[in-house]
Amino acid sequence: METEDVILEVQSITKVYTTGVVANRDVSFSVERGSIHAIVGENGAGKTTLMNVLFGLERAQGGRLLLNGKEMEVSTPEEAIRLGIGMVHQHFMLAPDLTVAENVVLGHEPRRGLLLDHSRAVQVTEEISAQHGLHVPANAKVKDLPVGVRQRVEILKALFRKADLLILDEPTAVLTPQETDDLFVTLRRLKTNGITIIFISHKLKEVKAIADRVTVMREGRVVVTRTAAGMSEHEMAHLMVGRDISFDRLPAGNAGDSVLSVRHLSVTSADGVPLLNDITLDVHSGEILGIAGVDGNGQSELVSVLAGLSQPSSGNVSLLGSDLTAMSIRDRHKAGLAYVPEDRLRDGVAASSSIEDNLIVDRYDTPPYSGAVLMNYPYIHDKAREYISSLSIAVQDSRASIESLSGGNIQKVVLARELSSKPKVLLVDQPSRGVDVGSMETVHGLIREQRDAGLAILLVSADLDEVLRLASRILVFYGGQITAEFQDVSNLQPSDLGPYMLGAKRQEATV
Repeated sequence: METEDVILEVQSITKVYTTGVVANRDVSFSVERGSIHAIVGENGAGKTTLMNVLFGLERAQGGRLLLNGKEMEVSTPEEAIRLGIGMVHQHFMLAPDLTVAENVVLGHEPRRGLLLDHSRAVQVTEEISAQHGLHVPANAKVKDLPVGVRQRVEILKALFRKADLLILDEPTAVLTPQETDDLFVTLRRLKTNGITIIFISHKLKEVKAIADRVTVMREGRVVVTRTAAGMSEHEMAHLMVGRDISFDRLPAGNAGDSVLSVRHLSVTSADGVPLLNDITLDVHSGEILGIAGVDGNGQSELVSVLAGLSQPSSGNVSLLGSDLTAMSIRDRHKAGLAYVPEDRLRDGVAASSSIEDNLIVDRYDTPPYSGAVLMNYPYIHDKAREYISSLSIAVQDSRASIESLSGGNIQKVVLARELSSKPKVLLVDQPSRGVDVGSMETVHGLIREQRDAGLAILLVSADLDEVLRLASRILVFYGGQITAEFQDVSNLQPSDLGPYMLGAKRQEATV
């Protein structure tokens, strides 16, 4: 590779935290100018730490960075921006109450005297938007925008600051499939316009679709850098984890009797808009009922009602004949309903509490976890270690705060807690969102084991590959209604679901 074709050289970067954890070990690779370069690896492989070093958020103890052939010292994000490096974080850094234009120019505002020149801010935002095909409403407040548009605002911020090397950290983690397609159109256009992109992702199919070259990391080291066309998803996964990962679909299994019944369920918003419209479904023992659909078509409202977080406008929910509709969350749990929420950190755990406390939060007041007066901490500790060992949760001390874990390990803790209650129904929402392939395989394996043991499972996921891999039967949601049911999913493809997800087709009868 000619030197003039390289925009970034990473040479022997080593980063060790004060705790002794080695996040990056002698990391070296180069990024071609005007390319999309993916970096993949499990949670904890060192990807984000390395990007934080590039963007001046972390300082490495060894190695050097060359930008356009010149060694650079980056100790702050401001220095990185000045050098033409931009970064879009997984969790957006936007001011929600400001407009798009105000966010784009924030910190570099055009002025009219002492005041913000708002018309000029709108003008430059629209100019950059048009140049790169990043269409955004310049005068809209960020808090009123969908996630995909907010991401465009983040990219515009970097481009306004004249970034020619753009780092995207898990950019599709919170996007719908349609928003991901839109993002990829944007990235290809940016590449055509001479922008170099570093793309960090867990989703190997997306890496294959968008990247020119791929660097695989494992345990803080670079395993290999190769062309994306020269590696299959299976090979990438093997290099990331150090073992074979299965992407095969589950066989259908043997469904039994109905366990969870939903009848004529409707939900209406405060301003009278129907969000769910006359939903009737059953989840049977020994099956995984998958719910497919573009986010915002009633799936979240269905999960919220089933979990007891909200009440329906009409209809009812029952579990083995017991009416759950008016039950509290705690009583639903006692009746046999387990719930793994979409946002595990916000809704699934108490982030600042220990792993042990999170594992017993639903049973801390019952024997053998507590006695007449005091908690039974030796027993709690032993059970926590048992769960940690059986699920390969990467942690040294079960008394550490749960927020110190990676997303995949937090998901394992939530699953361990919910499944250890011996539920009759498992409601699981976005089980592998933001989870690496190794943890995803573990999570999927747990779900399969529970299905084979006779558990009734309702799976909601925006990842069609995940729905097709796990589901025994699939319902498609659009506009708060069921538009299709597929009872035989063995040969079903995402393209078969697409028209029903977009409301272009509707079944008159089940398949």
